[in-house]
Amino acid sequence: MGTFARSKHWVVLVLVSIAISGGFVSAQSHRPKNVQTALRAKWEGTPLLLEAGELLSSEWKDLFWEFVDSWLQNKHDDVDSSSAKGCMLKIVKHGRSFLSEHLGSMFEFSLTLRSASTRLVLYRQLAQESLSSFPFTDEAVTNGDDGRASDLHGKTNMGNKKPDPLLVGVNPASPGGKCCWVDVGASLFFDIPEMLEWLEIQKDIGGDSFQEPELFELDHVYSVSNSSSPVAILYGALGTNCFGEFHGVLVKAAKMGKVKYAVRPVLPLGCEAKTSPCGALGTKDPVNLGGYGVELALKNMEYKAMDDSMIKKSITLEDAHTEDLTQEVRGFIFSKILERKSGLSSEIMAFRDYLLSSSVSDTLEVWELKDLGHQTAQKIIHASNPLQAMQEINQNFPSVVGSLSRMKLNDSVKDEILANQRMVPPGKSLLALNSALINIEEIDLYLLIDLVHQELSLADQFSKLKIPEPTIRKLLSTLPPSESSMVRIDFRSSHVNYINNLEEDSMYKRWRSNINEILMPTFPGQLRYIRKNLFHAVYVVDPATFCGLEVIDMIANLYENQLPVRFGVILYSTTFIEKVERSGGENFADSIVSSTDEDISSLIIRLFIYIKEHHGMLRAFKFLTNVHTEAGDSGEETPERHQVEGAFIDAVFQSKSPPQDVLLKLEKEKSFEDVAKESSMLVFNLGLSKRKCCLLMNGLVYNSNEEALLNAMNDELPRIQEQVYYGNIDSDTNVLDKFLSENGIRRYNPLIIADGKVKPKFVSLSNSILDEESALHEMSYLHSPETIDEVKPVTHLLAIDLTSTKGLKFLREGIRYLVDGSTKSRVGVLFVPNLASDSPGLLFVKIFQVTTSSYSHKKGVLKFLDQLCSLYENIFMKNPSKQTEGIKTFIEKVSDLADVNELPSKGYSSLLTEFSVDDLQKQLNKVALFLHKHLGHESSLNVVFTNGRVTVLPEESTFLSHDLHLLESFEFKQRIKHISEIFDDLKWENVDPDSLTSNFISDVIMLVSSSMAIRDRSTESARFEILQATYSAVVLTGESPLHIDAVIDPLSPSGQKLASLLQILMKHFQPSMRIILNPLSSLVDLPLKNYYRYVVPSMDDFSGSDFAVNGPKAFFANMPLSKTLTMNLDVPETWLVEPVIAIHDLDNILLENLGETRTLQAVFELEALVLTGHCFEKDHDPPRGLQMILGTKSAPHLVDTLVMANLGYWQMKVSPGIWYLMLAPGRSSELYLLKEGDGGSQKTTLSKRIIINDLRGKVVHLEVVKSKGKEHEKLLLSADDDDQSSERQKESQSSWNKNLFKWASGLIGGSQHTKKSDSTAAESKNDRHGKTINIFSIASGHLYERFLKIMILSVLKNTQRPVKFWFIKNYLSPKFKDVIPLMAREYGFDYELITYKWPTWLHKQTEKQRIIWAYKILFLDVIFPLSLDKVIFVDADQIVRADMGELYDMDIKGRPLAYTPFCDNNRDMDGYRFWRQGFWKEHLRGKPYHISALYVVDLAKFRQTAAGDTLRVVYETLSKDPNSLSNLDQDLPNYAQHTVPIFSLPQEWLWCESWCGNSTKPKAKTIDLCNNPMTKEPKLQGARRIVPEWIDLDLEAKQFTAKILGEEMDPVESTQPSPPQSEIPKVAEISPEIDMESKAEL
Repeated sequence: MGTFARSKHWVVLVLVSIAISGGFVSAQSHRPKNVQTALRAKWEGTPLLLEAGELLSSEWKDLFWEFVDSWLQNKHDDVDSSSAKGCMLKIVKHGRSFLSEHLGSMFEFSLTLRSASTRLVLYRQLAQESLSSFPFTDEAVTNGDDGRASDLHGKTNMGNKKPDPLLVGVNPASPGGKCCWVDVGASLFFDIPEMLEWLEIQKDIGGDSFQEPELFELDHVYSVSNSSSPVAILYGALGTNCFGEFHGVLVKAAKMGKVKYAVRPVLPLGCEAKTSPCGALGTKDPVNLGGYGVELALKNMEYKAMDDSMIKKSITLEDAHTEDLTQEVRGFIFSKILERKSGLSSEIMAFRDYLLSSSVSDTLEVWELKDLGHQTAQKIIHASNPLQAMQEINQNFPSVVGSLSRMKLNDSVKDEILANQRMVPPGKSLLALNSALINIEEIDLYLLIDLVHQELSLADQFSKLKIPEPTIRKLLSTLPPSESSMVRIDFRSSHVNYINNLEEDSMYKRWRSNINEILMPTFPGQLRYIRKNLFHAVYVVDPATFCGLEVIDMIANLYENQLPVRFGVILYSTTFIEKVERSGGENFADSIVSSTDEDISSLIIRLFIYIKEHHGMLRAFKFLTNVHTEAGDSGEETPERHQVEGAFIDAVFQSKSPPQDVLLKLEKEKSFEDVAKESSMLVFNLGLSKRKCCLLMNGLVYNSNEEALLNAMNDELPRIQEQVYYGNIDSDTNVLDKFLSENGIRRYNPLIIADGKVKPKFVSLSNSILDEESALHEMSYLHSPETIDEVKPVTHLLAIDLTSTKGLKFLREGIRYLVDGSTKSRVGVLFVPNLASDSPGLLFVKIFQVTTSSYSHKKGVLKFLDQLCSLYENIFMKNPSKQTEGIKTFIEKVSDLADVNELPSKGYSSLLTEFSVDDLQKQLNKVALFLHKHLGHESSLNVVFTNGRVTVLPEESTFLSHDLHLLESFEFKQRIKHISEIFDDLKWENVDPDSLTSNFISDVIMLVSSSMAIRDRSTESARFEILQATYSAVVLTGESPLHIDAVIDPLSPSGQKLASLLQILMKHFQPSMRIILNPLSSLVDLPLKNYYRYVVPSMDDFSGSDFAVNGPKAFFANMPLSKTLTMNLDVPETWLVEPVIAIHDLDNILLENLGETRTLQAVFELEALVLTGHCFEKDHDPPRGLQMILGTKSAPHLVDTLVMANLGYWQMKVSPGIWYLMLAPGRSSELYLLKEGDGGSQKTTLSKRIIINDLRGKVVHLEVVKSKGKEHEKLLLSADDDDQSSERQKESQSSWNKNLFKWASGLIGGSQHTKKSDSTAAESKNDRHGKTINIFSIASGHLYERFLKIMILSVLKNTQRPVKFWFIKNYLSPKFKDVIPLMAREYGFDYELITYKWPTWLHKQTEKQRIIWAYKILFLDVIFPLSLDKVIFVDADQIVRADMGELYDMDIKGRPLAYTPFCDNNRDMDGYRFWRQGFWKEHLRGKPYHISALYVVDLAKFRQTAAGDTLRVVYETLSKDPNSLSNLDQDLPNYAQHTVPIFSLPQEWLWCESWCGNSTKPKAKTIDLCNNPMTKEPKLQGARRIVPEWIDLDLEAKQFTAKILGEEMDPVESTQPSPPQSEIPKVAEISPEIDMESKAEL
C-alpha cells in the first residue's frame, strides 16, 4: 500500500515538473475564474436578537416572554459579545435553553436563515402607523439627522432612486431621540411618568372612552393580561434600556389587571448605538438570504449573440470565497499534496488549475452516455458520504462527466435499478416526509423547514404527554385513510320516490346487462347504456318552488330520453320545516300542522302520494309537471291552490268535472297528511333543506342542474369502474347499498361537510393542556348512560353563551345527543364568561359544574340537566325582570328535580349560601383566556370544539343533536379513528398505572388528534417499501422522529436541488433516510448541462472579528474559461428577484474576458413577494375580469389586478406587512361584494385583511357574491351585443373608465410607478404632441439591451407623438436600469418596468429563452395596467423607419391581435418555410403564418374576449409535448388564430432579410434582425451589413451611455464612419415603380 502511494506521489511530481518546464504555461496565464452570487432582501437589516424572540414565539407564545425575561436578567453578561459570531452564539444559547434538542437545532438553523426578519418588517409598518397617527411626532418621524431621506441601509440617498411604495415596512426614525414608546390608542407615551399617570387615571375612569389600538393574532400579548382591560402596546427593542424599564412597569400593571399588555419589537433608526452590542447585530448589513439555487448553464451559441463592447471598469465586493482544496480533481486531492510538498505550492496549484480548465465536457459519444445514469448511482452508493457525493456530482456535472463515463459498472446496480423501474417510471423523483408526499415541483427550503418544524413540534408535544418514542414515530407517519373525504348521505327511505328502475323496467330490456361493459373504452363523454342501477340521481325538492318544479321538468325530459340513470325525488315543505325549527326540532313536529293551515307544498306532496298509491308513479310525476305548467302559464313562481287542484284533476280524471268527493275524502284522510309530514321530516333530519334544491348522486351532494348531473356521473364513473375491476361490484351487487353502507352518514350540514374551497378551522389543544392555568384542567365530562368507564376518542367541547336563548337550546341539544347514545364521544361544557356578577346565570353555572364533576356517573344526570336548562329558561329568560324572587324558587325546584332523578338534593340547597362568586369568576376568566386564544373575536359566540375542530354556530339556523352525531361520525372517520387505533394496543412507559384511566387516554387522543389536524401537509402517500434497496439505494439511520423516503434521479434538475435539501436535513436534524436512486437508462444526450449551487446559511456567515453579518453566497470555483455561461436563479415560487449589482453580462458569461479579475460577482435583490389567489363565485364560473386593488390603511391602492378565467387566478406584488384587498371602484364593486372569511360565512365585507409575515407569500381563496338586484348582470359586456346593449356598454364604460384611470396606475404584480421625464422639458425639446404611442419590448443580456436602446432611438426619431415604452423587468441588467431613467429624460419619453410571476398551475418552461418568449404572449391581459387599452410589441433587435403612430392608429377590424405575415419572396429560404407543408399547412387552412417580431394588441378587446385565457388553455394543452411550440411566442398565436383571430398587417410593416427579398426592402417600415437558419450570421455583423443607419444609432446610444456612466469611449468605436444620409431611404421617397414591382412580387 505504501509503495503504491509513493508511486502515485512520484507521478504527481513528474507532472508538476512538466508544468514548471512550461508545458502548462498557458494555464498560468489563464488561471481559472470563479463566480459568486448573493441575494439580499429589499428592506433594511433587522436585529437578530429580535428575530430570535419571534422564532420562539412561533413555537409557543409564552416562550417570547420567557426569553425576554431571561435576556434582561443576563444583560450584563457580555463575555461572548465582542463579535457577530460571539453574539450569535450567545443568542442561540439563550434560545435553545427553552427548547428540546431537536427544536433547538430548528431554532438555530431558522435564525441563520433569517426567516423571522419579515415579521420585524411588519412591526415596523405598525410602528410607522402608530407614530403617524399623532401629528406632533411627524417631524421627529419623517426627518433623519439632517432631513435627508435614507436609502436601503440607512445611508443617505443622493441619487434619483425613489423609495419603493410597496415596501410598507420602512424602519421609522427615532422619534425625538426616543427608542421606545407605548401606544394606548388615545395617546403615545415616551416617558414612564406619563404612562404611570395614565394608569392611575384608567383605574378611576375605565378604558372605554377611546378607540383602543387593534391587536393582531401575531402580537405578543402578556399571558396574564386581562382581556377586558385597556390595551397598551410597547414599541421598542429588547437590549435597549428603555425597553427594560417600560417592560417592568407594564408587566406589573398587567398582573394587577390594569392593562392588556402587548409588545411589538422595533429598533428605530438611530437607536442602534443605544442598545447592547448584540441587540444591534444584523441592523448594519443587508439581510442576505439563503434558500435558493443558482445555475450557470452552458449556453448554446449557435447564432453568436454576444455584445462585443468591452467592460470598461469592474467592481470589488466582499472578498471572494476561498477555494475548497479537499474536493477531488481528476483523481487528485490537492489539500493532501500541498501538505506533503508545501514548497511547490504555486506549481501544484498551476497544475490543478490546468486540470480544472481542461476538464469540462458538454458532449460525449453515444456509447459513453449509455450507462451514465447507472454509473452515477454506483459512484454515489459506494461513497463514504453518499449525499455529499450526489451533491458534488450533479452540481458540477460538466466537469465530472468524463471520469464518470469511464467507471466500470456493477451489473447488480443496473439490474436493481431496472427492476425498480418496473414500478416507478425512469427519471421520476418522489419525496416523502414521515410518509406524506411533498410536491417536488413546489419544494423549497422554507417550505421544507416549515414541514420539518411541524413534525418536530408535534413530537415534542407528544413526548410531554408521556407517549413512548416508537409510538410518536408511528403517529407522525400515520395518514388518514384514502377516500376519507368522500362523504355520502344515506338517504335510503320509503319516502324516496323513484320514477324508473333500469334493472326491471321494460323500456330498458334491449340494453346489455353485463356489468363488465363499464370497463370497455368509449369516446370521451359517451354514456354507457348498461341495464344496471349504477347511478342513483335522487333530487331533494320543494314542489311549490320555482327551482323544484324546474327540476321535475328536467327529470321528466331526461327520463324520456333514456339517460342511463335511476331517477328519484324526495319532496318536502319549506314552510313546514321552518315551523319545526321555530318549535325546537323534531320532538315538537307532531304538534305543528293541521290541515286547516296546510301550505301549498304539503298539499302537493299529499296529492302526489295519493296518485302514486292509486295510479302509479308515472301518473304522480305527470301531476307534478302539470303543476309547473299551470303555474308557468299564469306567470307565477309559486303555484296557487286552485292551480294545484286543477293539475291534480288533469292527472287523475279524464273529465274536467271537479270530483269533489275525492278531494273532500283526501282532506279527511290523515294517513296521507302523516306521510307528507314524514317526508319533510326526513329532509329536515338529513339536513338538506338549506340546500333548497339539490341532487344526491349515489349519496354525494351536488347542485340540481343538468350540468351538475353530468359532472356527477363523470366523477362517479371511475369509482364504480375501480370497484368492478377489483371484483367488489358484480351483476348481483346493489351499488347504492354498497356505497351507502361503507361511506354513508345520516345527516348533511354544510358547516361540517364543507366543499373543497372552504376548509374547516382547527386549533391545537395540546399547548392548552400543557399550560397549568388552562381551563381544560378543571374540565369534567358528560357521557352517554353506562359508558363513563370507556375510552372516548371523540370529545365535544361546547362553548355556551348563557345570555342567549340559542345558547341554552344548544346546550340542551348537547345533552339530548348523549341521551340518544354515543359510545365514541363525551361532552364538556365551557360557559362564555359574559355574565354579570349578580346574574342568576352564575348560579346555573355552579350547579352545572357541581353536577358534572360529582354526579356524572349517576343514571339520571342527563335528564336532570335537561330539566335544569328548561327550568332556567322558564324562570329567568322568559321573565328577566323577576330575577331576585326567581333565584329562591329556582333553588327549591332544583332540589326537587334532584330528588326525582335520584341525585342528592342537600348539596344543591346549600349552594346558594356557600359558593363564592369570586372563585367562580376566576374559573370563568380561565375560560375567557382559552376561548380568546383559540377564537379571537369569535370568543363570545356559541361554538363546538370537536377534537380541535372549531364549528361556530350560525345565527340564522339551528344546530341539533343530529349535527353533533354528524360531527362525531365525520371527524372519527376522517382523522380520529386511525389515531385511536394506535392507542388501543399501546404499552405505556413511565406512567403511573393508577393514572391510566379511560379519561386520561381520551384526553391524550383529543390532544394528539387536535395537534395533528393543524398540520399542513399532503394526505397522499406512496408505497416506497416495495422498491428494492440493496444495491441502488442510500439507507441512513437517524435519531430524530423524522423519516425521509425518496426516489431521486441524481442527474436531473430536481435531483440537483433535492441533493442539497437532503444534505441540509441530515446535517441539522439527523433524520433516517431511504433514498432509491432512479436515473434514466440509455441516455442519448447529457442530462445536465449546467453547474448548480444551493445557497444555505451557516454560522460562518457571522464574522468572528467584528460585528459584520456577511450572509450566505453561491460560490462557483474554477469555472470553464472558454464556455459561454448564463446565470439563472432558482428561487421559491413566491419570490420576485432582480439583479442590482452586476457589471458583466449575466446572460453571456465568458470568464476568459475577465482579465485580472479572479471572481465575477453579482448581487440580486428580493424585489417583492407574490400574493396569489383564486377567486370564485358559488355555483358559477370564476368572475373573469373582476378588478381588485390592494393597499394599506393609509394608501388603499398600491397594486391592482384582474381575475383570470383560468381557475379564477390572480396575483399581486407585496412586501411583508398588513394589507387590505378590495374590489376596484367602478363596475367590479358595483356588481360584486366580498364574502367574509374563507367562504363559509354568509356575511359580506368591503375589504379583506391579508397579513404577509413570512418569506413564503400567501395563497388567498376569495369568494364573491353578486349584489342584490344584479344577479343576472354580466361583468364584461360582449362586443357582439345588440345596439341597445352597446349603447349601455358605452355609457357604463365611460363611467367605468373614469374610475379606472383614477386607480389603475399600478400594475398587476405591482409595477414600479411610472417613470416620467420632465414633461415641460420634453415638450420644449421634442415638441411631442398627440395621443401617446405605447410600445412594449423585452431584452435579456447586454447585446439585446444595446439593440433595445437603438430601437428606442429609431422609434423616437420617426415620430413627433409622445411615446411610452413598457419593458419586462425580469431580465434587465442593473446597468440598463440605471441608464434608462436618464435616457428617458434626455430624449423625452416615458417608460415603465413591468413584471409578472409565472403561475404555479401553468406548465413551466425551463429554458430561459423560452420563458422570455412566453412573456411576450401569455400574460398580455394581466401584465399591463387595466387603464392601458392598446400596445405595440417591437422586438429589441428591430429598427423602425416609419411613424409608429400610423400603426398604433390602424383599424385592426375588431381583432385582439395584429401581426405581419411571413414574407415569401426570398426563394432561397423555401426549404425552411415549415408552415407550407405537413401539420401547419393542414392546421392553418389557408390562413397566413405570422411573424412575432412586431404585433399590435388591442388590450380592451383582448380582455373583453378572454383571449389571454384562451391562449393559456391552448398553451397548457400543447406545451406538455416537448416537440410542440418550438417557437413558442410565434407558434402559439398562429395555432390559436381560429379562436383568437389575428388581423394581418400590410407586409411593409416588417422586413427581415432571412425571409424577404431585397426588392421589398426600400419600402420597409421596420427591419428586424431575424436569425438566418441557413447562414447563422452573428447578430452584430448582420446589423452593420443590413441596416445602414444602425451604425449611427449604435454610436449615439453608446456615447450617451458612456457619458452617463462616466466611461471613456473606445477610439475605434467613436470614429466609426456613419453612412451618408442619402443611403437611408425614407418611406415617402419610394418610387411608384418600385412599389408596383414589390407588390407584384408579394
